[in-house]
Amino acid sequence: MRAEILSCGTELLLGHISDTNATYLEQSLAPLGIDLYFVSHVGDNLERLVDTLRRAWDRSDLIIMTGGLGPTEDDLAREAISTLLGETMQVDPELEAQLRARFARMDAVMPERNLKQATLIPSASSLSNPVGSAPGWWVEKDGRILVAMPGVPREMYRMWENEAVPRLSPYTGGKIFTRILRVYGMGESTVEEKLDHLIHNTNPTVATYAKMDAVDARITAKAATSEEAERLVAEIEVLARQALGDYVFGTDKDTLASVVGTLLQARGQTLGVMESLTGGFLSSAITDFQTSSSLFIGGLVAYSTDLKAQLGVPRETLDRYGVVSDETARAMAHATREFLGTDFGIGVTGVAGPDEQEDKPVGTVYIAIEGPEGVVSGTGPGWRAGRSENKRHAALTALNMLRRYLEGQLTPE
Repeated sequence: MRAEILSCGTELLLGHISDTNATYLEQSLAPLGIDLYFVSHVGDNLERLVDTLRRAWDRSDLIIMTGGLGPTEDDLAREAISTLLGETMQVDPELEAQLRARFARMDAVMPERNLKQATLIPSASSLSNPVGSAPGWWVEKDGRILVAMPGVPREMYRMWENEAVPRLSPYTGGKIFTRILRVYGMGESTVEEKLDHLIHNTNPTVATYAKMDAVDARITAKAATSEEAERLVAEIEVLARQALGDYVFGTDKDTLASVVGTLLQARGQTLGVMESLTGGFLSSAITDFQTSSSLFIGGLVAYSTDLKAQLGVPRETLDRYGVVSDETARAMAHATREFLGTDFGIGVTGVAGPDEQEDKPVGTVYIAIEGPEGVVSGTGPGWRAGRSENKRHAALTALNMLRRYLEGQLTPE
């Protein structure tokens, strides 16, 4: 199939937001065996939208639109598609009932302008959106497919994966199976280098993608049956895991927090943290996953020396070694276990920036984990890309250290 992406929204043209939706879709199409030829941005103008859609309709088999499905006057995706195809939008009773029920659950009265989110044209069927108010459109006409989805990334991602991709399977010439290996502790170029002997395969294909919380190694196979596609992927997965070793922490939708939560749950053990550098970021990451959240007793954010001492960090350790030190991180981990009564305690300290601290450069990170078997400690990744990035990577590194501790990859003292 020849595909193109059309991203709607004046805010894209003004540079107020980045088009992460298009990037996500670009990465998703190749593993499906779909060739992407064009990507366009167009503002909230009906005439320009219709003109851009007409060009796409003339040259592509699959058009994927994001944005323009909201309830306001400048949300014009439905109107543009209707105009292009010469079909009239009508309110679908079932979609209207679902929309009104959504507002009722929020104890809110639905503005009547939202009713246009419950419309369809004869050539369109709806794509479910349980996390938002705007259903998508799946349009088939004249041998072409048009998929219109919301611009909100989390809504679009879910709709694409759960609604659109399964419907596209009959058009991709076979069954597609993908396995994603999630990697932490090495950069994308290193991961690609480790997988160089696999990268040039044509089926399965292997590609790497840098994400906010990991590097993903995507293995995708296409075959006549689902079973055959899965078999092809499994063969390459074995080789990829051999090349990447313990840096692989999970697969597909796993996060470091979800993996840690599962490991703690299997051991029936609890966790607490004391953070200085990360300022609560680590606690937040842990509670993003329900299993890890249920075993997470609490998080202590302690920036000042006095507060650390009040929470059980020995004053003599702070005075002798400073706040930014391996000794202090170890003392924070121990104090956390004592103060919260947990099986595991994590201490994180360092220099987030923008200025150095205690003669330590920005990006310095010390992490210690104390558990029933003993203590492990180490330094963080040394990022100097800005305060927020330093905090995020320090938190992820702490979770990865705990994951390796729980899996027996680190030997406690």
